Amino acid sequence: MNEFGHGPAWANSLFEDNAEFGFGMNLAQEARRSQLADMMADLLDQNIPAELKEALKLWIDNLNDAEVTKTAAATIRGLLPAAIEQTSGDLQEVLKAILANADILVKKSIWIIGGDGWAYDIGYGGLDHVLASGADVNVLVLDTEVYSNTGGQASKATPTGAVAKFASSGKRTRKKDLGMMAMSYGYVYVATVAMGANRNQLMKAMIEAESYDGPSLIIAYAPCINHGIDMSLSVEESKQAVECGYWNLYRFDPRREAEGANPFVLDSKEPDYDKFQAYLKSQVRYSRLARQFPEHAEELYAQAEADVKRRYNGYKRLAEV
Repeated sequence: MNEFGHGPAWANSLFEDNAEFGFGMNLAQEARRSQLADMMADLLDQNIPAELKEALKLWIDNLNDAEVTKTAAATIRGLLPAAIEQTSGDLQEVLKAILANADILVKKSIWIIGGDGWAYDIGYGGLDHVLASGADVNVLVLDTEVYSNTGGQASKATPTGAVAKFASSGKRTRKKDLGMMAMSYGYVYVATVAMGANRNQLMKAMIEAESYDGPSLIIAYAPCINHGIDMSLSVEESKQAVECGYWNLYRFDPRREAEGANPFVLDSKEPDYDKFQAYLKSQVRYSRLARQFPEHAEELYAQAEADVKRRYNGYKRLAEV
């Protein structure tokens, strides 16, 4: 971020505290901007230039609109130096304080980014709390379906049949449906995306999440070196995942319900399940199962296929309501 408050700013937290850390950043921004709004409100009946007063009122009335605050901020920044020169005493000090806090004039976009081990598992309690709070924060989960950064342990995002540490003979339970759990609140924007499968859908989800005045959760399929694939082909890998039904694309936007429309939109086409097991066996986390535990492999492959069919059909029913 530069001296004008432009550009991205990045901070790292403890792995398990990601959601709370991002939520705290959002609370700090809200507290500062609320204090700024109070200072501006006190100036509206003071003897300051009419153009500045108009810009201050525009900013107060559109505090949480990024585009409007960007326009108002440019005017306020341009007019404040002259107004400070023309005033004195307490009034001048208030104007100086507003200028000193010009970095928060434009509404910030807060994104909390982490992996599935954090979001589905070790940090889920914090993530759930943040989503339930109704705060205007955005969450991006990079779902590799395994604890990639701590050694490849199975997580609640690991699907049926996948081999991982602590699931060496293939995971026997279904993958947790984090998106459905978040949708149950009714006021959380939720989307699942895969860049290699549909870039337009990805961009649409990001834009909708950003514009939504409330919590947003985007879950992105993230092919990983732990899958035993050629990472130079990761884009093609995610495309195949969607085509065979391994991964589904959808968007749940609570604003649509307020407009009388179905909030759930299924963006995936009908999967080609004939390609499903071939997709599994192209990844070492599944092919290892057949090599090391052939007596369980076919059963778990069939269970994995049944799981994805059940999941897709559930989404399809939601989309048809």
